Amino acid sequence: MKLYGIPNCSTVKKARAWLEERDIPYEFHDFKKQGVPEATMKKLFKLLGWEALVNRNGPTWRKLDDAQKAEVKDAASALAVMREHSSLIKRPILDRDGQFQVGFSEENYAAFFGE
Repeated sequence: MKLYGIPNCSTVKKARAWLEERDIPYEFHDFKKQGVPEATMKKLFKLLGWEALVNRNGPTWRKLDDAQKAEVKDAASALAVMREHSSLIKRPILDRDGQFQVGFSEENYAAFFGE
């Protein structure tokens, strides 16, 4: 099982704490240090649509100029901007044997793990 995110993100911290409190082992993939995994992102784009993975509510999106925002219009352009600004990716992303959770809520994780 792999958890993708950024270590200092408060939502990622909550997800990690939730997993660790339950002794659920996972591997952490740090977008900042390890980059954006293109194959995983393309798989998620097919499953969820690229728009579901662009965090338009965060400070990174707000800091982009209007021209950069306008460039994000399809999966290829979204991936290009995500590679450059990994903080634009909605997170955390949890991959459990090809089943995914994007974002974190205790209720969703409890249901996902059958609690």
